[in-house]
Amino acid sequence: MVVTLELFTSKTCPHCPAAKEVAAKVKEKIGDDLDYQDLDVDENMEKAMEYGIMAVPTLVIDGEVAFTGAPRTKELYQAIMNKL
Repeated sequence: MVVTLELFTSKTCPHCPAAKEVAAKVKEKIGDDLDYQDLDVDENMEKAMEYGIMAVPTLVIDGEVAFTGAPRTKELYQAIMNKL
């Protein structure tokens, strides 16, 4: 089974680099069981609207908004492992 993680960010967001770092660490730990996508809201407006994203960073796990803001590595890892 593969879990999808979509990270919605913006180039002007001061908290987005931290969220990207956390997501990258979790992807490294989980490997091929995690489909990780980093999506800029300005370039993916339609998809962001589909999820009702109002703030960045926002992390969506398997189509459900899971975190708004940068979670801790352990929190994100556990949320994904609960889906596997």
